[in-house]
Amino acid sequence: MRPRDQKGGKMTPKRAIHSQDHDNTQKQTELFKANSIFADGVDHAVSSKCLTESQPSAPATKGLLQVHYSKANCRLIWNQQSDLVNVVVLTLLAAATRFYKIGRSNRVIWDEAHFGKFGAYYVNHTFYHDVHPPLAKMLVGLSEILTGFDGSFTFQSGQNYPDDVNYVFMRAFNAGFGVPLAPMAYFTLLNLGCSSSAALLGGLLVCVDNALCTISRFILLDAMLLCFTSMSVLSLSGMYKHRKEPFTQPWFKWLFATGVSLGLVTSAKWVGMFSVALIGLYTVCELYELFGLPETRTIGYAMHWAIRVLALIAVPLIIYIVCFWIHFTLLYKSGPGDAEMDSLFQANLEGASLKSQPLDIAYGSQITLRSAIQGMGLLHSHKDTYPEGSMQQQITGYMHKDGNNDWIIKKVHGQAYGNTTESVEYVKDGDVVRLVHAGTMRNLHSHSVHAHLSKREWEVSGYGVDSNHPDANDHWRVEVVEELSQRNPEHHLRTLVSRFRLRHLQQNCMLRVTGKSLPQWAWHQAEIVCDRRASRDENTIWNIETHVNPLLPLADPKDLKSPFLRSFVRLNMAMARTNNALVPDQDKIDLLASTPYDWPVLRLGLRICGWGDSDVKFWLIGNPVVWWTSSLAIGFGTLQLLYYCVRRQRGICDIPPSVWKHHISVSGILLGGWALHYLPFFLMGRVTYLHHYFPALYFAAMYLAYIIEWNFKQPAALQEKMVLITLGLAAIANFIYFAPFTFGFSYPATELSSRKWLSTWNIYNQPQ
Repeated sequence: MRPRDQKGGKMTPKRAIHSQDHDNTQKQTELFKANSIFADGVDHAVSSKCLTESQPSAPATKGLLQVHYSKANCRLIWNQQSDLVNVVVLTLLAAATRFYKIGRSNRVIWDEAHFGKFGAYYVNHTFYHDVHPPLAKMLVGLSEILTGFDGSFTFQSGQNYPDDVNYVFMRAFNAGFGVPLAPMAYFTLLNLGCSSSAALLGGLLVCVDNALCTISRFILLDAMLLCFTSMSVLSLSGMYKHRKEPFTQPWFKWLFATGVSLGLVTSAKWVGMFSVALIGLYTVCELYELFGLPETRTIGYAMHWAIRVLALIAVPLIIYIVCFWIHFTLLYKSGPGDAEMDSLFQANLEGASLKSQPLDIAYGSQITLRSAIQGMGLLHSHKDTYPEGSMQQQITGYMHKDGNNDWIIKKVHGQAYGNTTESVEYVKDGDVVRLVHAGTMRNLHSHSVHAHLSKREWEVSGYGVDSNHPDANDHWRVEVVEELSQRNPEHHLRTLVSRFRLRHLQQNCMLRVTGKSLPQWAWHQAEIVCDRRASRDENTIWNIETHVNPLLPLADPKDLKSPFLRSFVRLNMAMARTNNALVPDQDKIDLLASTPYDWPVLRLGLRICGWGDSDVKFWLIGNPVVWWTSSLAIGFGTLQLLYYCVRRQRGICDIPPSVWKHHISVSGILLGGWALHYLPFFLMGRVTYLHHYFPALYFAAMYLAYIIEWNFKQPAALQEKMVLITLGLAAIANFIYFAPFTFGFSYPATELSSRKWLSTWNIYNQPQ
């Protein structure tokens, strides 16, 4: 018989086929949703409200509904209790592995030499410079303060800790940031729709990875970075879970928690910007999807934008800026990082001599001029001459303080100036001046001779002997471009606070630092030229750093205040410059370095201490079960995504739309998080190490647990449980087997030769 429609009439063949396809789709959807990872409402999200709304009104079904409600309620309570047990177990296991024998070695291990010392700078309030933002290092300093550390120990690599330095507490404080990684991975997977079993595996893989454990047990920054990274992805998973409940309390909570975590992770290390990229991409996709919904209204859509800008941009930026404000507040004494900041900032440090000098520049003053470009130093000259070109005296840029940086500012040839307190004449914006080198009495000079490296520009040299050989090419016009002091009605050129250019009067070119280093004949100092294009960039800007003139009064400290935001920008630029300078030395073999190609396959380990037979030794190596299986999961999951995408493009929809959308979203978070934390290292020119892969590994471990469950179609399938249990037990066994590398061993490394699974592992000999 031909099937009939609902009205009793016969169906057309086309309608019959459509009805049959609909039934097949419904069955397919039910099959996929049987697995908790595909369900829109997983067990952990079951609520009495949902159950109440689904109640039928027929009295005959009331008893069945009560039984169903009772079972669901019990199931919810059971899941909540099992989640609590799982989290407690993961937390205790993580704490045990992080704190076990944490003080076994009483020597300064690896980068404790850097970060322990940086923490001591906060104890001593001494300004320093480093490539990383300050939050994690301030936390290291806090751990040292809590021990009563006086800041006198210098943390020399391999040095024994003295009895009065509680290094065990400092390491334990740092290890405390490694403990939450496992429970946060568990909650992240739950929020993404995984079952308790899969979430437990994900947390366990994070917990028993030897590399993640080892890196948490020393005075380093990586545990804090990983903690804040895991906070950001946990918060993102909460945003995803409540994405259909906008402007509710849970939605606001997770949204602002995401913003806070982004502020923390970027304030610990700039690697945290990869988390910003992940959450930014997710947010853009979410807003794009909202834009396409027919029920979206303009006001509501604008509110979505406004709240996200506040939570995900303003909040992280405020946290980042506040961390630097605290950094500057704590480090108020002059220290080894002074030279990375501008002269005005240095003048405000306690112990710096730059504040005790005259403010207004007068003719006859002895000054030094610093370039606005960081790392280019002070205008400098010496008796050496150029080997070619004019063969006159060299003019260079020099980083260090030296008597050859001193210049005397004078009027043009043929003009005199007063040399008494009553007759002193101040230099003003627009004045034409001469600069005479104090050591050799040569005039700062330029002419139509090509520079030695930047051939398009004119050479700058030292010429003549003061006014004995008057030459118009010795004359320069002062052009003030920025005045940082509040009161300067006479437009005087001022120490520290005036930023200015020097324009050559004859050639109309600007005194400029090129950023290039001259050859050995100039001691590799910075090249100084006269820019023929008269460029108005930072390379042509100078300020007066030191000023000596006994005829003038000292500056009022109120006129030498350094604006915070200016110092903030300056320090971040210095950090970027230092980071870009961390490039591999082609003339030196770095046995600690590795490449991004090495990381997923765990090709290399890393010795983080001395390797004498009787030394307590630590080898930074991952758990092969975790690393290798997670790398396989990344490859398999990526190929599987491409496979289904091709089939859907060809009109073959194996997976219901709602299930596919969920899979794409979760893969975007976990697989995308791995890619964003790993692939950029291929583009970086800086030297890289094994620990740079650790944030990506965190995502890979969670993705491994997710992809295993996604490929099982039945809930709590026996095969799935067997895979999860087997993998978990293998990871635990491997962690125990490699435990000597994590907790330290004090016997010859050759006794662990059975653990050398790859020929490239340098357990007892360096790879060739």
